[in-house]
Amino acid sequence: MSREQDISIAVVTGGGNGIGAALCRRLAEDGIRVVVIDLNKEAAERVAAEINGVAYRTDVSDEAAMIAMIGDVEAKVGPIDLFASNAGVVFGDGKSGSASADGVLSDIADRWDTSWRVNVMAHVYATRALLPLMTARGGGFLVNTVSAAGFLSSIGDAAYSATKHAALGFAEAVAIRHGDDGIKVSVVCPQAVATNMLDLATGPGAAENVFGGADADGIATPEEVADEIVKGVTAGQFMIVPHPEVIGYFQHKAANYDRWIGGMRKLRRTLGEAK
Repeated sequence: MSREQDISIAVVTGGGNGIGAALCRRLAEDGIRVVVIDLNKEAAERVAAEINGVAYRTDVSDEAAMIAMIGDVEAKVGPIDLFASNAGVVFGDGKSGSASADGVLSDIADRWDTSWRVNVMAHVYATRALLPLMTARGGGFLVNTVSAAGFLSSIGDAAYSATKHAALGFAEAVAIRHGDDGIKVSVVCPQAVATNMLDLATGPGAAENVFGGADADGIATPEEVADEIVKGVTAGQFMIVPHPEVIGYFQHKAANYDRWIGGMRKLRRTLGEAK
């Protein structure tokens, strides 16, 4: 990342593994001091030790915890120039379908509530705490990991699709309202990435594959996505899409919504038959 971007300190949530860990390492390569945030303290500390960073265990779904972490980083590490809100959750539809509370990957009480708090409100909490600070300093970078599901959909996970749509809408609103304040907003919208979400990452905690895995168009590595994020932020892009083919899918969707729904139903049947 160009030093012309004036980024000295970056915070990355979900930094203990996957895209978050790769982004932490990539930012550190450019001499940026990185604060690694994860619910898994050991994972955060492991990545931070690799890059001479700082680790915090923080539950991003808890606004008080987020406010406390941001305040502590500002006081002890320094002003946050870039905040990458990357943490996310995926559960899959339960047996009763799209509106069910249960998900196939977890026994949580209500996957919708958890998905909403992590996939949407965590972005809101970070932005709410950082906007006054960044605006007073003349600007800053907010990078929110969304998903291609934010403008397409994810077959087999209604909560994931709905919350990613909401996360994209929120980022758009912040970019429109606060762009003139020097706040640069980017959303990261990959399709399939080799992380725990696709059961293609190594190590414990890998989740059951709910996206079709190798059926997707090209599975990117976390490192490839991290490179795209750095390039996109440096270029001042709002939409960062590591899988460019999904833009074509979005254009087809916008051109004929009914046809797109029909095509997705057909794909769902194909995936169901394959399983």
